[in-house]
Amino acid sequence: MSNTSRDRSSGGKRPQREVEASPLESHLGYWLRFVSNHVSHAFKVKVERRGVTVAEWVVMRALLEVEGIKPSELSERIGLTRGAVSKLVDRLATKGLVLCEEDPVDRRSQRITLTETGRGLVPQIAALADENDAEMFGHLDERERSSLLALLQGLARRHALKGAPVD
Repeated sequence: MSNTSRDRSSGGKRPQREVEASPLESHLGYWLRFVSNHVSHAFKVKVERRGVTVAEWVVMRALLEVEGIKPSELSERIGLTRGAVSKLVDRLATKGLVLCEEDPVDRRSQRITLTETGRGLVPQIAALADENDAEMFGHLDERERSSLLALLQGLARRHALKGAPVD
């Protein structure tokens, strides 16, 4: 009897073979993503109550360190595409949180700076990030927290991971 005949006689279904697969919960990536999703979502909710997105806050935080930066330099600094930075800066300008001004040296270029309102909002959102960390990681002692931070930073370096986590 051919395979086709056998398939038809059993209703066209082939018997399922047991496939060896490690349990989902045995993977470090699963747990890293699980925790990351919860930490990120909680922070996203807090930030959006202040009228900005996490991605917008990342831009604002970078601007706090370097005022009057060109969009291309900002893009490089935070690891987002120029197009993404342009959209974020436009949204922040509409909200009155950043200014885009002509570069006095190169009039074809722009410089981005925080407005007074934007400058005041950054520390408030940084405090929310601190609060979020405390809620999720506050039970860790200093040694555990330092170890976790070092491990995550080491992984990022080892794999040359770039770009700010904005999603």
